[in-house]
Amino acid sequence: MTKKKIVIVGGGYVGFEVAKKLDAYADVTLIEQREAFVQPPAAIRALVEPTLLDKIILPYDNLLESGKVVRGRAVSISQTQVSLDSGAVFPADFFVIATGSSYAAPFKPSGDSIADFRQASMDVSGRLARATSVAIVGAGAVGTELAGEISAAQPGKTITLISSDDTLFPKYPAGFGTQLKRKLERLGVTVILGQRVQDLRHLDRPYEGSVTLADGSVITADLVFPVIGSKPQTSLVQSLPGVTSGTAGRVETDKWLRPSDYPNVFVAGDIANVGDGMTIVATTRQNPWLIKTLKKVIDGASVEKQKPYVPWKRAPILVPLGPVIGNSWLFATFGDWITRMMKGKALFIPKYRRAFGFTDADK
Repeated sequence: MTKKKIVIVGGGYVGFEVAKKLDAYADVTLIEQREAFVQPPAAIRALVEPTLLDKIILPYDNLLESGKVVRGRAVSISQTQVSLDSGAVFPADFFVIATGSSYAAPFKPSGDSIADFRQASMDVSGRLARATSVAIVGAGAVGTELAGEISAAQPGKTITLISSDDTLFPKYPAGFGTQLKRKLERLGVTVILGQRVQDLRHLDRPYEGSVTLADGSVITADLVFPVIGSKPQTSLVQSLPGVTSGTAGRVETDKWLRPSDYPNVFVAGDIANVGDGMTIVATTRQNPWLIKTLKKVIDGASVEKQKPYVPWKRAPILVPLGPVIGNSWLFATFGDWITRMMKGKALFIPKYRRAFGFTDADK
């Protein structure tokens, strides 16, 4: 019996896992513009531990057993096929668009070249090692973890973490952010809250210079990191009929993660405005639902008869401040030991290496 064809666009945390889990159930094609997957949370620590780059850049060569990974940029999609900029066309029965988001360098690749990402990370790592003062603008998970990683690995630097919010992680119980602030301050980090930066020189890369806060005070640093959030990459899905944009430029979906008039096209991850944050944790809820639903649909079931997707009410979060300390919210606030064992110690690197067919002995 001929297998149903599924084309997945985007090989990030949604795309690679959905492709891998469906590999035995369908004729899977994963389209990804880069030759390797990069683990963004571990890219933070790689700035103070550059040897990690070899462990967190994972080629797609061994991801799938039956399906195929095609390197290319998708430029259009219809109800029947995806077209690449090369002119290649991939027909399918079902499509998943998971094109993700962009972020300031060097936390994610800014283009298609993994070599450029590696070089950017190494360059910033060298500049960071030489810096005596660092300002981090943005105190979400990336900014907070960056402050913790630098202070843990390179003590003695003057580190300032700046947030426009009045508390750290204001969407979580107050104790979670309060404890993180206290731990950062014990590491020597100055945490400035409720102050918006007026004059970021660059939004996409770190630079040497100064920033002016809303109250007029000026902070000068050898390295200023702009860490002000992800930008969803929605250009491909925006071309579909019936698509509407929601919060932060993400696309709206129906109850089954479908964004358009096409009943066989699904979206997930950072581009989907379904109530989840633009975080890896969101994919741990979306991916299982999407995999389960697609398996049933492949077998001939109606999408509309499947259980609708329900987002996290408040997603778990793990925020290590280096390899030893940190805080997690797992429907209650947990401290150093849980955060260290679940994330801080290994940053999930072994898990993703195994998923891509690597072992600890592989380089």
